[in-house]
Amino acid sequence: MDDQISPISNYLSYALAAAHRAVNTSLASRLRKHGIQIEAWRVLETLEADGRLTMGQLAEIVLMNPPTLTKMVDRMVSDGLVHRQVAQNDNRQINLLPTALGRKRMLQIRQEIDDHDAVILGQLGDQETQKLIQLLRGLT
Repeated sequence: MDDQISPISNYLSYALAAAHRAVNTSLASRLRKHGIQIEAWRVLETLEADGRLTMGQLAEIVLMNPPTLTKMVDRMVSDGLVHRQVAQNDNRQINLLPTALGRKRMLQIRQEIDDHDAVILGQLGDQETQKLIQLLRGLT
């Protein structure tokens, strides 16, 4: 395909999807070097900030449907990155907590995430990046 811009790229929905794909592909490549998926990073990062979440709360934050999250968490438990614990307030609920290994891996990959964000920041500039974040938050 030549340098012509496709008419579909004029749609906001398409532009957002294309940007998401580009960012996701780049980030996935960086994290693959550490043997971790983007979704697992989201889980670890979220648990690092807010350690006692139910699976339903976590699914909402990390942008996954609950059955897919459950499968991923099963793998993360097997890999020793997280462990499940019965919730203190309601023993019908399960909290997910990072293990020491999970916290260590989070620290290892956080630099990759920061570097990745710095590339985007370099392309857009600080003011435009902050504006973009605010605009995108408004959509959600």
